[in-house]
Amino acid sequence: MKFKLIIASVADDITDTVVEAARTEGATGCTVITSARGEGLRKAKTFLGLDLTGARDIVLIIVEQHLARRILETIGRAGSFDAHPGAGVAIVVDVEDAIGLGSQMHTIQTEIEDEI
Repeated sequence: MKFKLIIASVADDITDTVVEAARTEGATGCTVITSARGEGLRKAKTFLGLDLTGARDIVLIIVEQHLARRILETIGRAGSFDAHPGAGVAIVVDVEDAIGLGSQMHTIQTEIEDEI
């Protein structure tokens, strides 16, 4: 079985929306890294040296390769990534190898049975 890693940088107020959207499309779990900092096209404004931008979260989701594109598109729509500048960005990368997914393998195999 081959896996992909979806990495999404999202505004912290939409993290739960993005995670729930991924779950509806077959993701069996995720890891959220909170309080990340990012910089987009325009440099963030500051007030007396304090950053005025909202906190960002990094969402890491390992999924079976056949589900990756659908989940990516779904979280993009759920988080309005293309509609609102700064809402988020997500990428997919190949996973060479993974361990620790044993408890999720039955669910993953059941979910992708129709896909392959």
